[in-house]
Amino acid sequence: MVFVGSDAQLTVPTAVKIVIAGGFGTGKTTMVASVSEIPPLRTEELLTEAGVHVDDLAGIEGKDTTTVALDFGRITINTKVVLYLFGTPGQNRFWFMWDELATGAIGAVVLVDTRRLDSSFPSIDFFEHRGIPFVVAVNCFDGSQAYTVDEVRHALDIDEAIPVVLCDARDRESSKSVLVALIQHSMNRLAAV
Repeated sequence: MVFVGSDAQLTVPTAVKIVIAGGFGTGKTTMVASVSEIPPLRTEELLTEAGVHVDDLAGIEGKDTTTVALDFGRITINTKVVLYLFGTPGQNRFWFMWDELATGAIGAVVLVDTRRLDSSFPSIDFFEHRGIPFVVAVNCFDGSQAYTVDEVRHALDIDEAIPVVLCDARDRESSKSVLVALIQHSMNRLAAV
């Protein structure tokens, strides 16, 4: 994206990459779609009989599609900064793409579904082992049990320095607040170095 200023100089905005990660069915595609200013690129495919014994649908029985490569969205902050959002696929068989998707990211959102909390551990481990700043965003689904931030932090056994926020991935403002928390956390980590 190129912007032309009033003095007719070409301004190329700084690209800021953010990864939206988490387990299968946590709402990553929904979050990218809720905040993207463009129609998001989606690589969703229908779940098929072939995945019946591979994909664990416990707690998300109504799910009928899955991301097979990535989701992509964009948010223009101003003429100088553009956020690029990359949603990861959640199933283990697609994890080979995560290294490429995370390369160059300033940080990540690990989206968590408390109905399937165990699916969050691999995502948290991924970013911890690579030293990539991340926040944990608890997607508060309809009908799910409400937990406090401290209860989620304790259950996930994550450091006090990692922000944990409650959100609704369907809601634009809620998803934006998660991204703000991530950017603040990433900037704080950078300033501490």
